[in-house]
Amino acid sequence: MESAKIKAYQLFVLVVLFEMGSAILVGLGAQAKQDAWLAILLGLAGGLGVFLIYYQLYKYYQDIPLTSYVQKITGKWIGRMIGVLYVIYFLYCAARVLRDFGELLTSTIYTTTPLIVINCLMIITVIYGIHKGFEVIARVGELFFIVIYMMAFVGFGLILFSGLIHLENLRPVLENGIKPVFNTFATETLTFPFGEMIVFTMVLPYLNDQKKAKWVCLGGMVLSGINITITAVINVAALGADLFTRANFPLLSTISKIQLANFIERLDVLFMLYLVIGGFFKITIFFYAAVVGTADIFGFKNQSKLSFPMGALVLFSSITIASNYSEHIKEGLQVVPVYLHWPFQILIPSFLLIIAFFRNRRKKEETT
Repeated sequence: MESAKIKAYQLFVLVVLFEMGSAILVGLGAQAKQDAWLAILLGLAGGLGVFLIYYQLYKYYQDIPLTSYVQKITGKWIGRMIGVLYVIYFLYCAARVLRDFGELLTSTIYTTTPLIVINCLMIITVIYGIHKGFEVIARVGELFFIVIYMMAFVGFGLILFSGLIHLENLRPVLENGIKPVFNTFATETLTFPFGEMIVFTMVLPYLNDQKKAKWVCLGGMVLSGINITITAVINVAALGADLFTRANFPLLSTISKIQLANFIERLDVLFMLYLVIGGFFKITIFFYAAVVGTADIFGFKNQSKLSFPMGALVLFSSITIASNYSEHIKEGLQVVPVYLHWPFQILIPSFLLIIAFFRNRRKKEETT
């Protein structure tokens, strides 16, 4: 790993930007309709529990990333195989987010621009960030964190004063019982975005004060979870449950409705600005984890040399991952959570923690 060190606040900012990332753009929890906010809060609670698994593993192996300590836990060859699978998983997630980013821009303002051009520009920016190093990425995160919150306050105020909020759209609560909410929690909000904190097992060793890792990450998850919940409430209140469920990008639909004093309107630029910022940080962290993991497993001394070929792979994957946006979303809601997110975010880390627990207990017994 590169000899980078980041502050606790910088890690907090990266967690918030990563978690909010694309979760605010899409209709998270839409399967639960007007109870989407409940499904998101349940996902947050479950995600905090899942993160404690990652944190416990981090406590056992504080100076090395996931791809290194998985080799110590399961043995060199099995550990390398699992590490390679995690690298592929991170690359796949980066490609999915890149596709989300490109699809939104090409379907809204760049309607005549090919998807590959938009995605290519973003991946080049991400590769440039990787070359500059993780400390630079963290500092840029501090700057844009302020920008995003300024835009959020302005946007929320304009939505409020435009009279778009109709709280009656949030009722009745639990109209169809708890089952739709729980299904949405299990298949969507637990793993996306909160379970995606698995990627931070690759960057936690960079934290200069390791004692703060737990509360910094949990605090970042809670803040981003509250922000995502508020966004879902606003979207449902402004659009109604039916339109919220059908819209590909509910927040964009909500912002498009802003009209104040007959001249403040067409504020889609706020949404697009957030899209570029949030998309950049989410793709960058997934991509960086994949690059670091590859360098760690195969012993590359200069990990920045890997960024170009791996960046090309992410770009190609983002284009070929689905033939259209509907197929892309269907795959993301029905296939990815069950066959990718649950194994890589919950099952494998739980299995690793059990083995690590007994290994470390045996070491303590031998030393005493």
